[in-house]
Parts: sequence; C-alpha cells; structure tokens
Amino acid sequence: MPDPITFTSVSPRHGLPLIFAGQSQRELFVNEAHALIDALLHPAIEGTAETPPSDPEEGECWLVGAAPTGVWAEHPGAIAAFQGGDWLFALPRDGLDVLDRSTGQRLSYRGGWQTPATPAAPSGGATVDNEARAAIAELVEVLQAAGILAQS
Repeated sequence: MPDPITFTSVSPRHGLPLIFAGQSQRELFVNEAHALIDALLHPAIEGTAETPPSDPEEGECWLVGAAPTGVWAEHPGAIAAFQGGDWLFALPRDGLDVLDRSTGQRLSYRGGWQTPATPAAPSGGATVDNEARAAIAELVEVLQAAGILAQS
C-alpha cells in the first residue's frame, strides 16, 4: 500500500490511522492500521537494502537503506512491509527493536539504527592470561548467539 491516501488523524507513536464517527470507507483506515500493526508487532526484517526485491513474498519486511531507489526512494531508514501486493512503510520510533534474519542480530532504533560492534579479540600486552582471553572469547560467542553482537 503506497501513500495514495493521507490520513488526517493518526496515533502519536506509530501513525496508525484513526477513525471518525460516521466516516465513510472505514475499512481503508482499519486495514491500514492492521497492516502496520502486523509489520511492527514483532518485527523481523530480511535484511537492509537500497532497492526493493524483484519478487517479494507477502508479509516480507526490509529495512530501507540510506540511499533508496525505486518505490523506496522517499523512505530511507523505514521498515518496508510487502502487504496486499504493494509496499507499506513504517517510520521507526525510539525503542523499536527488529530482528535481522540475514545476520541473526537485533537492531535497535535510538535516533537512528544502532548495532553494537563486535569487539576485537584480545592481543598483545606484557602478560598474556590465556584463561582471561578464553573467558572473553566465550562471552563474545554468547553475545553473538543471543543476537546482540554481529556474527564474525
């Protein structure tokens, strides 16, 4: 669903369209709200891309890159959900977390998409403590398995 309809009243956090008493074509507003809720309730993206995939599956979601093209051109940083045969865009809000299926990592939005970097393995130093290095390596592996740090 592109943006052919502009909703005059939306919810403050996620921009879900609100219905007025006696409003005609309520199903458009309700369906738009349900589609956004479906994409944002437990969000998982296929990955980050600048260009929409050529043959997306219904319900597939992507994180739109910083320099998008095509139908994504005006939606950098948004979550693009393919629903009803078209793209629906949701602007992220602070506190939104998504699972990136391509990396297994969680991404968090705080004024921009944040991903923690994997720390470098310990090296050098006057005294080498093999047990401490093994413990650090194990901690990094656990954080990677939990999706907090990117897989190496």
